[in-house]
Amino acid sequence: MTKKNLIAYTVIALMFGAMGAYVATQHKQAAPITNTIAPGVTGPVDALYKQSLPDAAGTTQALARFKGKALLVNFWAPWCGPCVQEMPELSALQAEGVGKNVQIIGIGIDTPSNIAEFAGKFKIAYPVYVAGMGGTDLSRQFGNAAGGLPYTVLIGADGQVKKTYLGRLKFDQLRADLATL
Repeated sequence: MTKKNLIAYTVIALMFGAMGAYVATQHKQAAPITNTIAPGVTGPVDALYKQSLPDAAGTTQALARFKGKALLVNFWAPWCGPCVQEMPELSALQAEGVGKNVQIIGIGIDTPSNIAEFAGKFKIAYPVYVAGMGGTDLSRQFGNAAGGLPYTVLIGADGQVKKTYLGRLKFDQLRADLATL
Protein backbone atom coordinates (compact mmCIF):
# COMPACT_ATOMS: atom_id res chain seq x y z
CA MET A 1 0.00 0.00 0.00
CA THR A 2 1.40 3.38 -0.95
CA LYS A 3 1.65 6.37 1.31
CA LYS A 4 -0.94 8.14 -0.88
CA ASN A 5 -3.49 5.30 -0.36
CA LEU A 6 -2.83 5.23 3.37
CA ILE A 7 -3.53 8.95 3.67
CA ALA A 8 -6.77 8.60 1.63
CA TYR A 9 -7.99 5.72 3.82
CA THR A 10 -7.15 7.65 6.98
CA VAL A 11 -9.06 10.72 5.75
CA ILE A 12 -12.09 8.58 4.85
CA ALA A 13 -11.99 6.84 8.25
CA LEU A 14 -11.80 10.19 10.03
CA MET A 15 -14.74 11.51 8.02
CA PHE A 16 -16.88 8.48 8.92
CA GLY A 17 -15.83 8.81 12.55
CA ALA A 18 -16.78 12.48 12.59
CA MET A 19 -20.15 11.74 10.96
CA GLY A 20 -20.83 9.01 13.52
CA ALA A 21 -19.97 11.34 16.39
CA TYR A 22 -22.21 14.05 14.92
CA VAL A 23 -25.15 11.67 14.49
CA ALA A 24 -24.68 10.33 18.03
CA THR A 25 -24.78 13.82 19.54
CA GLN A 26 -27.79 14.87 17.46
CA HIS A 27 -29.81 11.69 18.01
CA LYS A 28 -32.58 12.30 20.51
CA GLN A 29 -33.07 9.35 22.77
CA ALA A 30 -36.65 8.18 23.14
CA ALA A 31 -38.10 8.59 26.58
CA PRO A 32 -38.19 5.31 28.48
CA ILE A 33 -41.55 3.62 28.88
CA THR A 34 -42.78 4.17 32.40
CA ASN A 35 -46.00 2.39 33.18
CA THR A 36 -45.31 1.92 36.85
CA ILE A 37 -48.58 1.60 38.67
CA ALA A 38 -48.50 2.90 42.19
CA PRO A 39 -50.39 0.92 44.83
CA GLY A 40 -53.96 2.13 44.99
CA VAL A 41 -54.34 2.73 41.24
CA THR A 42 -57.14 0.65 39.73
CA GLY A 43 -56.76 1.33 35.97
CA PRO A 44 -55.04 -1.94 35.09
CA VAL A 45 -57.26 -3.88 37.49
CA ASP A 46 -60.30 -2.63 35.58
CA ALA A 47 -58.57 -3.70 32.34
CA LEU A 48 -58.00 -7.14 33.86
CA TYR A 49 -61.64 -7.50 34.87
CA LYS A 50 -62.77 -6.54 31.36
CA GLN A 51 -60.90 -9.54 29.93
CA SER A 52 -62.65 -12.71 28.87
CA LEU A 53 -59.97 -15.31 28.23
CA PRO A 54 -60.03 -18.97 27.32
CA ASP A 55 -58.87 -21.34 30.01
CA ALA A 56 -56.46 -24.20 29.27
CA ALA A 57 -59.41 -26.32 28.06
CA GLY A 58 -60.49 -23.58 25.63
CA THR A 59 -63.59 -22.40 27.51
CA THR A 60 -63.80 -18.61 27.60
CA GLN A 61 -64.14 -17.21 31.11
CA ALA A 62 -64.87 -13.65 32.22
CA LEU A 63 -62.24 -12.48 34.71
CA ALA A 64 -64.84 -10.11 36.20
CA ARG A 65 -65.98 -13.10 38.25
CA PHE A 66 -62.99 -12.44 40.54
CA LYS A 67 -64.13 -8.90 41.45
CA GLY A 68 -64.30 -8.44 45.20
CA LYS A 69 -61.73 -11.15 45.89
CA ALA A 70 -58.03 -10.71 46.53
CA LEU A 71 -56.05 -11.96 43.53
CA LEU A 72 -52.52 -13.09 42.86
CA VAL A 73 -52.16 -12.77 39.08
CA ASN A 74 -49.16 -14.61 37.68
CA PHE A 75 -48.10 -13.78 34.09
CA TRP A 76 -46.14 -16.76 32.77
CA ALA A 77 -45.20 -18.82 29.72
CA PRO A 78 -44.43 -22.53 29.26
CA TRP A 79 -41.03 -21.68 27.77
CA CYS A 80 -40.05 -19.52 30.77
CA GLY A 81 -37.90 -21.59 33.15
CA PRO A 82 -38.49 -19.50 36.30
CA CYS A 83 -42.24 -19.46 35.54
CA VAL A 84 -42.38 -23.24 35.39
CA GLN A 85 -40.23 -23.56 38.53
CA GLU A 86 -42.59 -21.47 40.67
CA MET A 87 -45.82 -23.12 39.49
CA PRO A 88 -45.70 -26.09 41.91
CA GLU A 89 -45.23 -23.67 44.81
CA LEU A 90 -48.12 -21.51 43.59
CA SER A 91 -50.26 -24.65 43.29
CA ALA A 92 -49.31 -25.70 46.82
CA LEU A 93 -50.09 -22.21 48.10
CA GLN A 94 -53.55 -22.32 46.48
CA ALA A 95 -54.21 -25.85 47.75
CA GLU A 96 -53.18 -25.16 51.35
CA GLY A 97 -56.02 -22.78 51.96
CA VAL A 98 -54.73 -19.45 50.79
CA GLY A 99 -57.62 -19.74 48.34
CA LYS A 100 -60.04 -18.88 51.12
CA ASN A 101 -58.64 -15.36 51.12
CA VAL A 102 -56.74 -15.06 47.84
CA GLN A 103 -57.39 -16.57 44.41
CA ILE A 104 -54.32 -17.34 42.32
CA ILE A 105 -54.74 -17.14 38.55
CA GLY A 106 -52.21 -17.69 35.80
CA ILE A 107 -52.26 -15.70 32.59
CA GLY A 108 -50.29 -17.55 29.94
CA ILE A 109 -48.41 -15.71 27.26
CA ASP A 110 -48.28 -18.30 24.50
CA THR A 111 -50.54 -20.09 22.06
CA PRO A 112 -53.66 -21.91 23.25
CA SER A 113 -52.24 -25.26 22.08
CA ASN A 114 -48.95 -24.80 23.97
CA ILE A 115 -50.73 -23.81 27.16
CA ALA A 116 -53.23 -26.66 26.85
CA GLU A 117 -50.38 -29.13 26.32
CA PHE A 118 -48.48 -27.72 29.31
CA ALA A 119 -51.56 -27.78 31.56
CA GLY A 120 -52.23 -31.38 30.50
CA LYS A 121 -48.77 -32.47 31.63
CA PHE A 122 -48.69 -30.64 34.95
CA LYS A 123 -51.23 -30.53 37.75
CA ILE A 124 -51.95 -26.85 38.35
CA ALA A 125 -54.26 -26.15 41.30
CA TYR A 126 -55.40 -22.73 40.12
CA PRO A 127 -57.09 -21.45 36.95
CA VAL A 128 -54.82 -20.84 33.97
CA TYR A 129 -55.92 -18.59 31.12
CA VAL A 130 -54.56 -18.01 27.62
CA ALA A 131 -53.82 -14.39 26.73
CA GLY A 132 -51.27 -14.84 23.97
CA MET A 133 -49.08 -11.80 23.35
CA GLY A 134 -51.89 -9.58 24.64
CA GLY A 135 -50.90 -10.80 28.08
CA THR A 136 -47.63 -8.92 27.75
CA ASP A 137 -49.54 -5.70 27.08
CA LEU A 138 -51.74 -6.35 30.10
CA SER A 139 -48.71 -6.98 32.33
CA ARG A 140 -47.19 -3.72 31.09
CA GLN A 141 -50.31 -1.89 32.30
CA PHE A 142 -49.43 -3.23 35.75
CA GLY A 143 -45.94 -1.72 35.53
CA ASN A 144 -43.96 -4.46 33.78
CA ALA A 145 -42.25 -2.02 31.41
CA ALA A 146 -39.68 -4.57 30.25
CA GLY A 147 -42.28 -7.28 29.62
CA GLY A 148 -40.24 -9.76 31.69
CA LEU A 149 -41.56 -13.07 32.98
CA PRO A 150 -42.65 -14.25 35.41
CA TYR A 151 -44.49 -11.15 36.54
CA THR A 152 -46.91 -11.37 39.44
CA VAL A 153 -49.41 -8.82 40.73
CA LEU A 154 -51.04 -8.88 44.15
CA ILE A 155 -54.47 -7.22 44.08
CA GLY A 156 -56.50 -6.65 47.23
CA ALA A 157 -60.18 -7.47 47.52
CA ASP A 158 -60.74 -3.72 47.24
CA GLY A 159 -59.38 -3.81 43.67
CA GLN A 160 -56.18 -1.97 44.60
CA VAL A 161 -52.74 -3.09 43.39
CA LYS A 162 -50.85 -3.97 46.57
CA LYS A 163 -47.54 -5.16 45.14
CA THR A 164 -45.88 -6.39 41.96
CA TYR A 165 -43.07 -8.92 41.60
CA LEU A 166 -40.75 -9.32 38.62
CA GLY A 167 -38.91 -12.61 38.36
CA ARG A 168 -39.20 -15.83 40.29
CA LEU A 169 -41.23 -15.33 43.45
CA LYS A 170 -39.60 -15.44 46.86
CA PHE A 171 -42.31 -17.35 48.70
CA ASP A 172 -41.32 -16.23 52.21
CA GLN A 173 -41.80 -12.61 51.11
CA LEU A 174 -45.00 -13.49 49.26
CA ARG A 175 -46.47 -15.19 52.33
CA ALA A 176 -45.63 -12.11 54.42
CA ASP A 177 -47.32 -9.88 51.83
CA LEU A 178 -50.38 -12.14 51.74
CA ALA A 179 -50.63 -11.96 55.52
CA THR A 180 -51.10 -8.18 55.27
CA LEU A 181 -54.29 -8.50 53.22
